[in-house]
Amino acid sequence: MSTDPIGPVFAALADPTRRHVVETLVHDGSTSVPALSSALPISRQAIAKHLAALSDAGLIERAPGDGGREVRYRLRPGALAPASAWLDETAAAWDARLTRLKARVERG
Repeated sequence: MSTDPIGPVFAALADPTRRHVVETLVHDGSTSVPALSSALPISRQAIAKHLAALSDAGLIERAPGDGGREVRYRLRPGALAPASAWLDETAAAWDARLTRLKARVERG
């Protein structure tokens, strides 16, 4: 059985709330459930489920503690790289195909 490193990433990012969480982590570096619950119109339980989905996809991890009781989350280094590389390769292949098609049409 082969593993698909990017399928779970795209599945996790298909949800706008989870994309918001990722954008928050990109911007802020780390976040917590209380911080997200103040920014999102959903319950803490729903936020915990979204964080679990992002964690299951390999996108986030618990951040090292600062001595407090609050659990913080951060993006896993390099977690988006396989999906990003796939998008870059696919976009380049698509652009090359369109360039060939354009040249063929222009030649008549």
